[in-house]
Amino acid sequence: MVPLTSGIEFFPLLQKISGALPEAAVVPGQVYLVGGAVRDAARGKSSHDLDLIVAENALRLARHVADSLGWAYFTLDEDFGVGRVVCLAEGQERQVVDFVQMQGGSLQSDLENRDFTINAMAVDLADPGTLIDPLGGLGDLVNNRLKCCRPTSLVDDPVRTIRAVRMAASFNLAFTPETRQQIGPAVARLGFISAERQRDEFLKTLGAPGPSTSLRILDRFGILELLIPQVADLKGVTQSAPHIYDVWEHSLHTVQALEVILALLDENYVHDNDAGGDLFSGLLSQQIGRYRQQLTSHISQPVVPDRPYRPLLFLGALLHDLTKPRHRTVEPDGRIRFIGHENTGAQEIVTVGTALRLSRAEIQRLVRVMQDHMRPWHLAQPGSRPTRRAIYRYWRDNQAAGVDVLLVALADTLGIFGHTLTKDVMVERFTIARYLLEAWYETPEVVSPPTLLDGHDLIEIFGLSPGPQLGDLLDLLREAQAAGEIETRQQALDFLSTHLADL
Repeated sequence: MVPLTSGIEFFPLLQKISGALPEAAVVPGQVYLVGGAVRDAARGKSSHDLDLIVAENALRLARHVADSLGWAYFTLDEDFGVGRVVCLAEGQERQVVDFVQMQGGSLQSDLENRDFTINAMAVDLADPGTLIDPLGGLGDLVNNRLKCCRPTSLVDDPVRTIRAVRMAASFNLAFTPETRQQIGPAVARLGFISAERQRDEFLKTLGAPGPSTSLRILDRFGILELLIPQVADLKGVTQSAPHIYDVWEHSLHTVQALEVILALLDENYVHDNDAGGDLFSGLLSQQIGRYRQQLTSHISQPVVPDRPYRPLLFLGALLHDLTKPRHRTVEPDGRIRFIGHENTGAQEIVTVGTALRLSRAEIQRLVRVMQDHMRPWHLAQPGSRPTRRAIYRYWRDNQAAGVDVLLVALADTLGIFGHTLTKDVMVERFTIARYLLEAWYETPEVVSPPTLLDGHDLIEIFGLSPGPQLGDLLDLLREAQAAGEIETRQQALDFLSTHLADL
């Protein structure tokens, strides 16, 4: 054991949980903090998710803490004694604490059965200043090594191979020879793991730092093609200028570009004036930097509970050109084209999403990205701004997913041009992005015009019958409102009277 100098006892969440424990539980050998929170503490980071190993009565203790704090309690596994306590209070950050019954009869045995040594450190809550590290995890963390706890850690649970990639990319760790030796046999058994567990680890990997690096490692180990077999077809598919990469490399560079863009547009982004900055960063911040708070909020909203949205956006960036290979044609002048790939891509993403066990809502968000990732740049002629009508149609079709489409479209631009991206192209596309976001966040009369007439009005005033025609007329009316051509109810009546007379 070595002194733990990172101040783990000052974790706000840990303080709160410790204060809610009965006195009988805060005794040596009863409750241990383990796993990622200890690892993060060793790196000087706090944590909002805690894992506690309890020597006895883990479920009872979890319920006690939940009742004391007024938090929600869930039994995750009755047989293994796993309970979860969650803060779901409105306006508060979601915090999760898992209570797990000690397995194997001792803390040592429990830690040895974990995945990697950097996750096999513990702290006794009765002595929070001392690190328990029987497998040398702190040394591996300091020396940038990813080492399995046991010679069969990966084979015993093959989904850990995906987790290994995430850990390596997130913390800049190198696989030890022993760990690397386990990967091949473990990957061969990955197909026996449920699709849901594979999905969860894969999405966590995409949501962690360095997703493009993780994807390259997943590909190198043969894991990515097990998860998404369609990506194999992207490799070596050449493209014409202005593309500087083949479809596979372009896809990875789009993921990398999206990470850069999200970092620049994060609400906590701070520009260091002394550090300078490139033209891309400067122009991006200048044109749409004022929407950082709204964009950060958008990215933080999950499509389904307990699954962050950020990883899904990176998945959309990776797969946005998924069906290009089947549409590749070469014109007489040598130009390579992929006409219609966005449409079949939208269909193919349903197959991919279903195989990954994504929800219907998640798949639909990806479909919008696939379908419309080129659309923002077709809303206006070069040198001109999109019309209000074009902006209305964009948001009408995409709703909130239009933000996702726009972010991937911006990343796609950087993935296409790379170092050849010119100021003129940047200005043109960032300007279009600004007009779109301005409408979505600041100009509701363009995105969602107020209702001047409804279906009952059309039936009563114009003598129309119920049916699809009513919806078509109302949409036509809303579009004219969005364009600024109609502002009052009388103008709406006159507009529809003229339109019906011309039919």
